[in-house]
Amino acid sequence: MTEQQTEQTEQQPLSLSRFPETLAVVRLAPGAEIPEWAESSSIFSITATATETSLVCAGRSVPKKARHQKPLTAFSVDGQLDLSAVGILVGLLTPLAEAEIPVFTLSTYDTDWILVPTAKADAAEEAWRRSGCTVAPAVPA
Repeated sequence: MTEQQTEQTEQQPLSLSRFPETLAVVRLAPGAEIPEWAESSSIFSITATATETSLVCAGRSVPKKARHQKPLTAFSVDGQLDLSAVGILVGLLTPLAEAEIPVFTLSTYDTDWILVPTAKADAAEEAWRRSGCTVAPAVPA
């Protein structure tokens, strides 16, 4: 981590929320319409490029034939992040990389989301706690 990234993460101890739903990341064809089985959850995301459409949705209704990864657990960074902040994801992903926990990340205008395999969600929490972050169950909105 650079000195500036270290200062940024040290200035703001990060808090994360863990969401209870089981999620999936689904790969669809480029330009695909959103299927009826795609259900909204704590996070519902569609990212489309010229080569694919990716969907993050509730995992319960994803057909076995669909190209997907599940079950995943979502964590979000609490509060609103400044878009000019440097090193937030590096500070959060480094402990997970060191613990050999794979991730799928998303960012919204306000915050960052990190999805991990559900079987490794407790290990992710522990890695973050060791790095100085706090993790708590998400509060329903």
